[in-house]
Amino acid sequence: QVQLVESGGGLVQTGGSLRLSCVASGRTFSSYAMGWFRQAPGKEREFVVGINWSGGRTDYADSVKGRFTISRDNAKNVVYLQMNSLKPEDTAVYYCAATSTSGYSHWDYWGQGTQVTVSS
Repeated sequence: QVQLVESGGGLVQTGGSLRLSCVASGRTFSSYAMGWFRQAPGKEREFVVGINWSGGRTDYADSVKGRFTISRDNAKNVVYLQMNSLKPEDTAVYYCAATSTSGYSHWDYWGQGTQVTVSS
């Protein structure tokens, strides 16, 4: 069992930055690929970025490439999402997720989410 707790959300102006953190419980954090998703009001949840167990591979949605950076610290059981050049369309609840599968085909665990609001 893995529990995920996100933090770092908030209100920021267009062009600003935020860093989200996701702390995982359990001793097997390094065996999971991690991802960030987001869900805006009235929209479906969408994949933002994923990172493999070692941090050696990352996969970004086109909408955030060049602006967002995912990283992980397996010693601290934490995955980060650095978000720069934020836009109003980035406003959403951001969720951290963990998967034991390759190719991000199925996500086993989810956090409760953290709100990110970008004002215009």
